[in-house]
Amino acid sequence: MSWLDSVKWDGDGLVPVIAQEAGSGDVLMFAWMNREALALTAERGQAVYFSRSRQRLWHKGEESGHFQQVHEIRIDCDADVVLLKVTQLGHDPGIACHTGRHSCFYSVLKEGCWTAVEPVLEDPERIYKK
Repeated sequence: MSWLDSVKWDGDGLVPVIAQEAGSGDVLMFAWMNREALALTAERGQAVYFSRSRQRLWHKGEESGHFQQVHEIRIDCDADVVLLKVTQLGHDPGIACHTGRHSCFYSVLKEGCWTAVEPVLEDPERIYKK
């Protein structure tokens, strides 16, 4: 797969990935992919990431049901960052963050403090049933 060879993987074989909502343009999350994750994402049409904390592939939504349908995969001019244009599935509006929010970027710096400005759409305790 020559297109995978064009990606500039870091020393750990990873590339940073930004997931952007196709409809609104909202940046939903940042994650990492290894070669296998990027290949599976292209093949399945759903986002598959590499979890650095778990050291394994992570099919977004495998636990929460909040899958990401991938419409487009882009790479930046340096070939070292991937952008996914996605539809966040499983809840309306879509929940991408493990905190139950639409986006992982829900805090804004205000007067020297990080302030949450996006609501919790679903209680994480309900999303991630133990």
